[in-house]
Amino acid sequence: MEIVGLERIEAAARLLAPVIRRTPTVGSRVLSERIGAQVLLKCENLQRTGSFKPRGAYNRIANLPAAERARGVVAASAGNHAQGVAWSAAELGTTSTVFMPIGASLPKLVATRAYGAEVHQVGDTIDESLLAAEEFAQRTGATLIHPFDHPDIVAGQATVALEILEQVPEVGTVVVPTGGGGLLAGVAVALAALAPQVTVIGVQAAEAAAWPDSLAAGKPVRVPRMATMADGIAVGLPGAVPFAHVADLVREIVTVDEDALSKALLLCLERAKLIVEPAGAAGVAALLSPLRDRALPGPVVTILSGGNIDPLLLTRVIGHGLSAAGRYLAMRVTIADRPGALSALLGVVGRAGASVVDIVHSRTGMWLEVDEVEVSLTVETRGPAHRDDVLEALRDAGFRVRAEL
Repeated sequence: MEIVGLERIEAAARLLAPVIRRTPTVGSRVLSERIGAQVLLKCENLQRTGSFKPRGAYNRIANLPAAERARGVVAASAGNHAQGVAWSAAELGTTSTVFMPIGASLPKLVATRAYGAEVHQVGDTIDESLLAAEEFAQRTGATLIHPFDHPDIVAGQATVALEILEQVPEVGTVVVPTGGGGLLAGVAVALAALAPQVTVIGVQAAEAAAWPDSLAAGKPVRVPRMATMADGIAVGLPGAVPFAHVADLVREIVTVDEDALSKALLLCLERAKLIVEPAGAAGVAALLSPLRDRALPGPVVTILSGGNIDPLLLTRVIGHGLSAAGRYLAMRVTIADRPGALSALLGVVGRAGASVVDIVHSRTGMWLEVDEVEVSLTVETRGPAHRDDVLEALRDAGFRVRAEL
């Protein structure tokens, strides 16, 4: 196993300096107040192609021998690595072919093609697309640019940590969204060499968390199933190269659920004015839930690893985040089937200070008496306490209410 060292990372930094953006690190007052330490966001969502991925992709392709680079490159990705490879290949004057899952988001698909890649959609997961990419490489002689499992990829991603140390020299904790492990491994190696006192914490989506079991087993272990909105870190099997570094250098990887991811995305949008995809918001989600009550060494930097989100998914996630944060209340209310009953219901809602978002009036249902109607009602509230006040007001008025969110 080839181990990545500081010399290789610094070489990657010199190579990338003319082409990669030095992304900003910005403070977050709301997160700082919640965890009791200064929190800053490393905005890789503002990187070229919208994620940290070009750092590793460009470093890998640029280090290929000229003859090998001339045969072109191939990759597999749900979107961010695809764009990173396509952009890097175009910058370096070679061709790229990318295999993406059938369900890859349309904006990521369109952007990858716009950067010059030939795109094929194969399989339902990144792992299935990767098999197709490997077969293509064997058949054509193109070089496979793995999304995370190569020392040059790890070294390229590690340059994020070099920038963090320059921007926040006193950093105490770095929180890293984690899929295959390339970014986490790179950050861990760089900090171990230059600032070993810094705590590094990886974050995975709970519904696609291969790392905890892998670290417990002492080897990469495939997760049996994945079902998360955070497609950018939905990787079924950690890479061997990242695993060798993470197992040695990272002491903790936490998981976050879908509610935490949607709340984090909403917080980034509302309070930091930053558009971040669910995978990119995983570190923020960790600060909102599993790490919130921890005494983390500060300042804390969390990496916003990507911002490429489908607007349709963004709309759904915002709605989910509002619900999870107690800003939406969906309920079913049984009322009498007589004139004025619906008006009375809405009057209580209005006096409680809630705003109606959606309403459906139904007279059918086996659970209803012949003189009853069920109203499916979604209202906007000011938060969890106000949500409870609205429910209490309706029940005090004699309505049978079943909250759904």
